[in-house]
Amino acid sequence: MRRELTYGARALRNRSTLRLVAWSVPEILPTAVYGIAVAQATDNFLAGRAWPGIAWLGGLIAAAGLGSAGAKQVYGRLGDLVEPLRDDLVRRVVAGALRTGDDSAVARLNRQVEIVRDTFAGLVLVIRSFAVTLFGVLTGLLSLAPVVAGFVVPPFLLGFALSLAVLGMAADRVRASLTADEELAASAGMVFGGVRDISASGTEEYAEQLVGEPIEAHATAERALAKVAALRTLCFAVGGWLPLLILLAIGPWLVGRGVSTGTLLGGLTYVLIGLQPALNTVLSALGDSGLRYVITLGRILDTSAPAERPRRVQEVNGYQVRMRGLTFAYGPNAEPVLDNLELTVAEGEHLAVVGPSGIGKSTLAGLVCGMLKPTRGRLLLGDVPPAELTTERLAATRVLIPQEAYVFSGTLLDNLRYLLPDATMSEVESAVTAIGADALIERIGGLTAEVRPGELSAGERQLIALVRAYLSPAPLVVLDEATCFLDPEAERRAEEAFAQRGGTLIVIAHRISSALRARRILVLDGNKATIGTHALLMRTSRQYRELHGHWSPTATNSARSSAGRRQIQPAS
Repeated sequence: MRRELTYGARALRNRSTLRLVAWSVPEILPTAVYGIAVAQATDNFLAGRAWPGIAWLGGLIAAAGLGSAGAKQVYGRLGDLVEPLRDDLVRRVVAGALRTGDDSAVARLNRQVEIVRDTFAGLVLVIRSFAVTLFGVLTGLLSLAPVVAGFVVPPFLLGFALSLAVLGMAADRVRASLTADEELAASAGMVFGGVRDISASGTEEYAEQLVGEPIEAHATAERALAKVAALRTLCFAVGGWLPLLILLAIGPWLVGRGVSTGTLLGGLTYVLIGLQPALNTVLSALGDSGLRYVITLGRILDTSAPAERPRRVQEVNGYQVRMRGLTFAYGPNAEPVLDNLELTVAEGEHLAVVGPSGIGKSTLAGLVCGMLKPTRGRLLLGDVPPAELTTERLAATRVLIPQEAYVFSGTLLDNLRYLLPDATMSEVESAVTAIGADALIERIGGLTAEVRPGELSAGERQLIALVRAYLSPAPLVVLDEATCFLDPEAERRAEEAFAQRGGTLIVIAHRISSALRARRILVLDGNKATIGTHALLMRTSRQYRELHGHWSPTATNSARSSAGRRQIQPAS
C-alpha cells in the first residue's frame, strides 16, 4: 500500500510539473517579441510611419497580456508541487525526533522545514522565469540581429559561470550558519525552560554566557555569509552590465555596418529588461535561497533518515527472555531509565515487576515486547532481539495488555477472538470463565452482542482485553497494570488464570498482592534493580519493604473508588 501511495504521489508531482512547464510557454512570446517590437516601432517612428510603430507597440501589449495569463496559471500550479514536499518533510522530522529524541528537531520542524518549503517554491519560480527569459531573449536576438547576440551572450554566460564557481565557498558558509542556528536554538530553549531556577539560584551570569557564545557564533557565521554577496555583485557586473557597456561602446561601429538604430535599441532592451533582471534574480536565488534549500534539505534528510532496518527473522528458538547489560534512555542526553540490567526470565516463569510510579516498569514491558529498542546492551526473546522478529512471529510469541485496554466497535465475540480468529465457541467460553468475565458477558447481552466501547467502564474493557490475551496463542504474556481497574478478588482470579494457562507471565504489579503471587519479584529502584523472592527482598531491599508497607489493597481500592472508577466483581 505504501508503495502504491508513493507511486501515486510521484505521478501527481510529474503531472503538476508538466502543467507548470506548459503554462510557462505563453510567457516566452512577450519575452522574445519585446526587443523586436521596440526595434520595429523605433525604426517606423524615425521613418515617419507612426501607425505601424503604434501597431508594433500594441502587439507587444497583447503579447504581455497572453504572458500574464500564463503566469497566473503557473502560480496556481505551484502549490501542487510545494505542499506535498512540506508534508513529507514534516513526517520525516517527526519520525526522526520520536526515534532519536533529538532536541534540535524543534528547529528543523519550525524553521528549517519552512525554509525548504519557501525556498523550493521560490527556486521553482526563479529557475522557470530564468529559463523562459533566456530562451525568449536568445530567440529574439537571433531573429533581430545575430551579430548583436554575438556580443551580448558570451559575457552574460561568463558572469553566470563565475557565479556558479562561487557557490562552493557559499555552501560552506551556509552550513556553518545552519549549525550555529541549531546550537543557538538548543541553548536558548534550555535556558528559557529553566528561567525560574536560574532566577532562584542567582545564575543569570552563567546563563547569559551559555546563550551568549552561540549568539556570537551565529552572528559570525551570518557575517561571513554576507561577504559572499559581494562576490555575487561582481559576477552580476560581468554578466549583466558588461554586455550593456559593450553594446554602447560598439554602437557606432554596428550602425556603420548597417545595423539600424531601432535594432541597436532593441538589443539594449533585451539586455536591460530581459537579461539583467533574470541574471540578478537567479544569482540571488542560487547563491542564497538555493544553497539554503540544498543544505537544509540535506540536514533534514540526514538527521531524520530511518535507521537501517534490521534483518527480519521468522523463526525463534523458544521464548525465554534474557537481558544482558540492558540500558534504555529516552533521548541521547537523558538519564537512563534502566541501567545495565541483567535478568533471565525462564520459560514458564511467573515474574512480578514492582516499583514507584514512573520508575520504568512500563518501559521494561515495552522493551520485552519489542516496542522499544535498547539504548545499550541486549534483550533476547528466545535467541533473537524482538525488533528482528517479523510482525507475525512477534505477535505469535508475546502479547501485551496495557493499563488502558483497547476495545473496538463490533461484536463481543470479534473483540475476544481478535488474536485467535479461529477460536471455537468452546475455547472462548472457557477463557471467559477462567478470567471471570461471565457476569460481564451476560450484562452486555452475550457473545454476539454489539460492543460500544464508550459505554464500558475501564475495568470492563480490561476484562475483555484479558480474555482476548488469554485466548492468544502467544506463550509470553505481559500484563502492564492490566488489572488496575479491577477489585482485588477479580485481579486475583485473572492472574491465577494466566499462571495456570501455561507459558511465561510477567506482571507489572499494581498491588502488592500481585507480587506475592509471583515466583520471583523484580524491584526497580531508580535505574537500579533487585531480583528475588518475597522473603529474600523483605530482608535485602529497603525499597521493597517500603512498597510492602505502604501498598495495601484497601488503600488502593479507596483511591480507585474516590476517582469514580467502577470496580469489577468476579463472577460467582
